[in-house]
Amino acid sequence: MELWHYGALIAAGIIGGAINVMAGGGSVITVPVMVFLGVPGPIANGTNRIAILAQNLIAVGTFMRGGQGDFRLSISLALCALPGALLGAWTGVQLSGAQFNAALAAVMLATLVLMYRGGAAQKGGNRQPRNLLWGHVLMVFAGFWGGFIQIGVGFILMPILNRVMGLDLVATNAHKCFIVAVYTLGALVIFSLQSEVLWLIGAVLAIGNSLGGYLGATLTLRNGEGLIRRVLALTIIGMVIKLLFFS
Repeated sequence: MELWHYGALIAAGIIGGAINVMAGGGSVITVPVMVFLGVPGPIANGTNRIAILAQNLIAVGTFMRGGQGDFRLSISLALCALPGALLGAWTGVQLSGAQFNAALAAVMLATLVLMYRGGAAQKGGNRQPRNLLWGHVLMVFAGFWGGFIQIGVGFILMPILNRVMGLDLVATNAHKCFIVAVYTLGALVIFSLQSEVLWLIGAVLAIGNSLGGYLGATLTLRNGEGLIRRVLALTIIGMVIKLLFFS
């Protein structure tokens, strides 16, 4: 790789990592950058998992230092997501482009509606979960999507944690990062066994994603739900427009 390639990967990682932690969809930046630099799509999808893992480990540590440190629920949810992620990774890394774009756009629009409907999640920092059974069951399906394609998984996890389980958005992002870190480790093993990982490119991208993960978690802790909702809405609208009209 040329020197500017490294810079492009780190820059994409910073932006994508921050967006991933605060909302989701950051991989729609990092994966295309790798493809632009000559990495085949399926390998870019696998290589991206290195950066996703690093980003979420850094974000989890940042959330813990900020007082969002009760990850007992995260562990049980992550253990439910892990089998789905392994199955998703084994299923394959390629989809019909048009069908995938339409499905992802539908998921994101549904997320936008759910996140802004009445009957909001608990306010005032109350993070006591509800609907635990449904939340754990839905994690299996969220894990499958994350293991299969990763892009947009935040738009699936956030409604489960925020709307179904009633967690506030700051707690939602803390749990989301822990869950994604756990199942990404399993998915990365699968992609590695299929020789669909470029470790050097992944390590460089991980530097950027780690910085972005720290930035995203810090901004979330400082600014709370208001910032998360704005970032989430802007990200979803931008991605839907891109998927439907510029793919």
